[in-house]
Amino acid sequence: MMTPQVQNIMAWYANLSPTSLEEITKYYADDARFKDPFNEVQGVKAIQAIFEHMFATTQYPKFIFEEVIEQESKAFLTWEFHFGLRGKNYVVKGGSMLTFNDRGLITDHRDYWDAAEELWEKLPIVGALVGWLRRQFKVHN
Repeated sequence: MMTPQVQNIMAWYANLSPTSLEEITKYYADDARFKDPFNEVQGVKAIQAIFEHMFATTQYPKFIFEEVIEQESKAFLTWEFHFGLRGKNYVVKGGSMLTFNDRGLITDHRDYWDAAEELWEKLPIVGALVGWLRRQFKVHN
């Protein structure tokens, strides 16, 4: 059974919008840390800026959660991130490790996903280069 703080954060992310983003302080501690393949920031305002950038650069971004593992003050969530970019639709699969404080606020948010496989390979031109590089390093039996 999921804890209320995990249920709340999943519901917030599942319906995240530029308007609901203003509620970020209900979920993140003031000095929370966030890291993903492109960003490493500290502070709720810096985290909010990452999501503002997401809304400014992608179309119809949406998180769909798949699995949840909880232990003490930590939760690991797997998800799909659906979004549009320049008229094409994309899906990125990943996971988030969240650490909560005793007030139920996130103090550390670390996203894990393979930028090469989940994003770069799907883009024209860049994708061909990444695919070629991947083939060069693949072990052939």
